[in-house]
Amino acid sequence: MQTVDTSPINTSQTASVQFTWPRLGARWMPLVLLALGLLMAFIISLGIGSINIPIPDIITILLGGEPARATWTTIVLDFRLPKALTALLAGAALGVSGLQMQTLFRNPLADPFVLGVSSGASLGVALVVLSIGTTGAVLLAGLGLTSDLGLTVAAILGSSLALVIVLLVAARVQSVMTLLILGLMFGYGTGAIVSLLLYFSISERIQAYINWTFGSFAGVTWRQMPIFIPVILIGLATAFLLSKTLNAMLLGEGYARSMGLNVKRARLGLIASTALLAGTVTAFCGPIGFLGIAVPHLCRSILNTSDHRTLIPASILLGGILALIADLIAQVPGSQIVLPLNAITALIGAPVVIWVILRRNSIRNTI
Repeated sequence: MQTVDTSPINTSQTASVQFTWPRLGARWMPLVLLALGLLMAFIISLGIGSINIPIPDIITILLGGEPARATWTTIVLDFRLPKALTALLAGAALGVSGLQMQTLFRNPLADPFVLGVSSGASLGVALVVLSIGTTGAVLLAGLGLTSDLGLTVAAILGSSLALVIVLLVAARVQSVMTLLILGLMFGYGTGAIVSLLLYFSISERIQAYINWTFGSFAGVTWRQMPIFIPVILIGLATAFLLSKTLNAMLLGEGYARSMGLNVKRARLGLIASTALLAGTVTAFCGPIGFLGIAVPHLCRSILNTSDHRTLIPASILLGGILALIADLIAQVPGSQIVLPLNAITALIGAPVVIWVILRRNSIRNTI
């Protein structure tokens, strides 16, 4: 794979322009609009589905009141609310982790999964689901390992193992490009193992694994929320704490060192934060693609800034909005059809990636 040796932002202008706080209105107004858009998308996602529920009744249910129909309370609180919260947090996590990776590798096409964390989670699920032969499938089903919780545990173990390997490699490797290549090679290696497991598995197990790879926000229940929510919030809080570090690394590791930054420690912090966010989302929701690439570029275009103190909250808000919209489209409102979530996110993210490539080429041609 040919890496793109370009920065995700234009650093030809002075750093003082990039990192100074803009006027109050210019800084906060886009974030306020994104926050309102996120609130609107969240409420709409609770009301639209196979059964449409009026927004006033949604608000009544959330405030603890009685809607026009009693069954609506069960639909909203037990099914749609946890799914909407999962989509919001997953979109925020993927957007922020993608922003961190694009800055760390100085590559506009980097995404949260370049480190192989998603591949590790996929391998963990594959080892559980793609058992060889009918006897193995029956045994796993008897142990309860093919349930949603079992798949989540397997994905967590796989992504944790990948995280440990990446951190050990990052502690020894000096170049981020070398780390990027090693992450890609780890992904290819685990993909090869999964392909072999697919080849020798029975059709029922193959279908179960494929269904997991489609991605879904509906698999996280209220029982899993006490694990899912705190881990995502810890990862996002870590990203906020590293915002100044990301700003320093925009102009290269040499510049960051001249400012007194411990580049090696900063790199490990960024990798740990990204792996925590991306690994958790993959474990609970499956491999959700393209949002990690699309969200950072959209935020830079909307806010016209490279300051991570503004880009991180914007990525949280816009990532949540796009994830909620993608889930809403995948549900096909008014019908019982559920489309693969990854297909919808690809339709959102692919045009953004194409736009980035064409924009880079046009800039190069004008220079």
